[in-house]
Amino acid sequence: MKGLLLLFSFIVCLSCQAQTNKINGVSFVGSREPVEQEHVTPVVHVQANNAAVMPFGFIRSLENPEIIYNTDRQWFGETLEGAGQYIDMLHANNIRVMLKPQIWIWRGEFTGYLKMKTEEDWNELETSYKSFILTYAELAEQYEVDIFCIGTELEQFIVHRPEFWNQLISEVKKRYKGKLTYAANWDEYKRVPFWRQLDYVGVDAYFPISESETPSIDEARKGWKRWKNELEGVSKTNGRPILFTEYGYRSIDFSGKEPWQTSRDHTGVNLEAQANLLTALYEEVWSEPWFAGGYIWKWFIDHENVGGSDNNRFTPQNKPAGMVVQYYYSEK
Repeated sequence: MKGLLLLFSFIVCLSCQAQTNKINGVSFVGSREPVEQEHVTPVVHVQANNAAVMPFGFIRSLENPEIIYNTDRQWFGETLEGAGQYIDMLHANNIRVMLKPQIWIWRGEFTGYLKMKTEEDWNELETSYKSFILTYAELAEQYEVDIFCIGTELEQFIVHRPEFWNQLISEVKKRYKGKLTYAANWDEYKRVPFWRQLDYVGVDAYFPISESETPSIDEARKGWKRWKNELEGVSKTNGRPILFTEYGYRSIDFSGKEPWQTSRDHTGVNLEAQANLLTALYEEVWSEPWFAGGYIWKWFIDHENVGGSDNNRFTPQNKPAGMVVQYYYSEK
């Protein structure tokens, strides 16, 4: 028995050592207010070693080429100044940062459908997007962040303007010397043509895992098998590790069926489904050699007043899912 206990302890230690090499991240949501230490302490307590800081630019419609960003009408955390202040506070707590500027289209339209109707509008969008991204690339260099993300879920923009993206990557590299990624949607990432120009294959990992109302951990683990094979193949083909630029599940029934769903029409809460799905993800994916880690969606700065047992959104805060995250992110 003593020998078995020693062997178990040895295996646990090896697992923990492997875990420390991973990006154990949270998607740190911008707020109206500057970040204080009390807002970062819960990130430390959950054992996260990385955070994504996400300033926003806004577009009025799927056919509008103008990106509006860094204005006094935005929340502080969504602006240039706010992103810098957030990065400073996270760095002060030894939490590394991915700067991930994102686009929000009015009424929550899916950014993957952003597509212009005329060459003139395409040119205007390219000019506007280049200005947006290079502004934040310079901020990333100034604050010495570890990773810079050049875009999030912009499939049609990439499909129709591939040369623009090649040029944009070259321009970003002139301004920022850290590692680069792009956050591709789970059903887009295989077709992104420029992975070899970046350091990580970035995936917003909302893969369908289970058809069950409350999937068991074993069922959810089985649901990952096909996706793991696909992810490993893309990683090997491009010679780049996979990074989950976003991952997570809502605390609702059937949350593994279409994990990307954000509709507020869903009612009821299923904390067990969220916890089981996260457990399965960590057990199946986190220790893979081709996997770099990821950023759970979402983590709000006002920790004491978000999430909880009656919340059916993505955040794991103040739910059993939060304890799952802490357990798997822990170095102990």
